[in-house]
Amino acid sequence: MPRSFRPRLPQLGGALGLIGVVALGGCGGSAPRSGGAGGSLQGAGATFPAPLYQRWFQELAGQGGTRVNYQSVGSGAGVRQFESGTVDFAASDKPLSTEEAAAIPRGVVQIPMTAGAIAVAYNHPGCSLKLTQAQLVQIFEGTLRNFKQLGCSDLAIKVVFRSDGSGTTYNFTKSLAAFSPSWASGPGVAKSVKWPTGIGAKGNEGVAASLQQVKGAIGYVESAYVRGNLQAAALQNAGGTFAKPTVAEAAQALASVELGPNLTGSNPNPQAGYPITTFTWVLLYRSGNGAKLPALQSTFRYTLSDAAQAGAPALGYISLPAAVLQKARAALAQVGS
Repeated sequence: MPRSFRPRLPQLGGALGLIGVVALGGCGGSAPRSGGAGGSLQGAGATFPAPLYQRWFQELAGQGGTRVNYQSVGSGAGVRQFESGTVDFAASDKPLSTEEAAAIPRGVVQIPMTAGAIAVAYNHPGCSLKLTQAQLVQIFEGTLRNFKQLGCSDLAIKVVFRSDGSGTTYNFTKSLAAFSPSWASGPGVAKSVKWPTGIGAKGNEGVAASLQQVKGAIGYVESAYVRGNLQAAALQNAGGTFAKPTVAEAAQALASVELGPNLTGSNPNPQAGYPITTFTWVLLYRSGNGAKLPALQSTFRYTLSDAAQAGAPALGYISLPAAVLQKARAALAQVGS
């Protein structure tokens, strides 16, 4: 398995998605300075980028800056908390639609933070999977049920899916729908769908844990969670070639995504690179931030800094392309008091 599948995750002594103590730096690539904006921020949302967010938080810890408590509860739960105004920011792998954004009384600014590949991870040592788009859909439809049908030794396939509302699920099912009319007209595309087969687990962390524990299990997780006895399948893209979820292959696919004026967009079936690749966003209130504004600006100036972005590939994520990074920084400036 390529080394990019086994990023070294922070040793936090707790579940992956919780809690960082953040010291805040500037917009450039220099190391953060102590004595930042002070105070505290509460955030919640996507488990997909949690390892990278934690790394950023750890890097900034102990510098005397703002304390950021980020709960990785899934995109759906994070967005609900954002809509109810109980957090200072949210994180989601599925950006708000125009209608959803218009319903936020304080307005919303959606800023891409990083990007990554959604890996099809499985627990069958000695089996090397190259899946066509049709085979991938058949596995999750429950019609392809044994690894023997895929050229590996005899072992029943046990599907694991996300049981919570998830941007990872949204992006994964969006690709399945692009791969297959039967999926598009069946389970469809959403943060939560009625799966034809399998068992559910909460968060990328929960899916990864279930995959580790069950021989023959197969599921979908952000590539940073593929470690231990898990492997990632090579998937067929629209161009007909097979790619694994390495940083290089994901970046190639990401280059085909055109972000609109609101910095949202995707390509669920690119011609080249790893086919299931997505940006992930932070959601900030456009107004009404009051005394929290300096901390918000300072926090996300750091995550969009050259130094922070340069650390993304070490954990299996993709640094924002230069043009996207420039637009993201400009969007941050739209966040007001």
